[in-house]
Amino acid sequence: MTGLGLLDQQRARATRVCFLYIAQPHQVWHSLSIAVAMARAWPEIRVEIAATSAGHLDYIQGMLDGLGGAPITLRLLPPAWLRRLSRTAPPPKALMLALNAGRLAAYDAVVTPERTTALLRKLGVRRTALVYTQHGAGDRGGPFEPRLRVFDLVMAAGPKQRDRMVDEGWVRPEACAMVGYPKFDLVDALPPSATPTFAKALPTVVYNPHFHETLGSWSAFGLSILEQFAADERFNLIFAPHVRLFETASEADRRAVASFEGHPRIHLDLGGPAAFDMTYTRLADLYLGDVSSQVYEFLRTPKPCLFLNPSHADWKGDESFHHWLYGPVGETADGICDAVAAAFAGHGDFIEAQKVGVAETFDITSVPSSQRAARAIVDRLAVLDR
Repeated sequence: MTGLGLLDQQRARATRVCFLYIAQPHQVWHSLSIAVAMARAWPEIRVEIAATSAGHLDYIQGMLDGLGGAPITLRLLPPAWLRRLSRTAPPPKALMLALNAGRLAAYDAVVTPERTTALLRKLGVRRTALVYTQHGAGDRGGPFEPRLRVFDLVMAAGPKQRDRMVDEGWVRPEACAMVGYPKFDLVDALPPSATPTFAKALPTVVYNPHFHETLGSWSAFGLSILEQFAADERFNLIFAPHVRLFETASEADRRAVASFEGHPRIHLDLGGPAAFDMTYTRLADLYLGDVSSQVYEFLRTPKPCLFLNPSHADWKGDESFHHWLYGPVGETADGICDAVAAAFAGHGDFIEAQKVGVAETFDITSVPSSQRAARAIVDRLAVLDR
């Protein structure tokens, strides 16, 4: 019996880190740059990517190619039969985790942009460190919840997010790393998607409703908003809802939206790449929305905002609605185009609040966020020494 060769010994000792993607492709933007930074700066670590569909992996490979490549192995998670049952959406996350718990347990760390992966602990995965990168830096209260306590490392984009997680007891200070916003690294490194072509050069509004049943504005106001913009000649409109909003939409809703296809002043995108890579938030002159964290990506450059409150929430003083301080808040969609015009005219009243809000949301330094995040994972693994 021969012993292991030197290379085999090194591989046997190598730390293995899996970047896991079991949700919609937009979440890839929140951790892929970290995988690339780790693979390039720590060649002794075996960085792998695992995803639930061939489409995910093709999308990721295209991004890696655009970045100039990295020593990363891509793996398709089984089973194929589960993918066949979920042709229009990612396979059920909990079931996918249950069927792959043994495989994921072989890694030293699993890095994920979504919280369902915390379920691995209940599935018997003990040794593997779980790392949560977040997939946005918004204010809505839902993401601040007990599953955060399961993770060995939770990342924060800035002091606002970090302080809330720690102060509310969701994350221990030593398990929280403030790293900035790795998505920006990808956005800056890759070309944007093709931009919409409108018949006339007019101020452009992006309408970005969230999928939340009560706080999201689509069910209460959405069709009325599209109809009003279709009839008003002052603005171009990009309708780019959260990708999850139309995953389970009724045929009636889909038909109603489709009726606006081909309109010279309206562009529809119910979940394509341009909705993921900040193409629309960079292009638009005004943000119209409700509780999506994408408002902070839009405000990387201060611009006018208009928010909708369909549930008539008592939002003032509630940190879950902190972003509503960055523009006027409407309780109705009646006269929406006039409200948009007023928001443009009154933007000066909100510029300072926007600048302060973005600064406390994103801790951006001279060191790229993806490098800071990769370093945080490596340092945390050294402390855990599993």
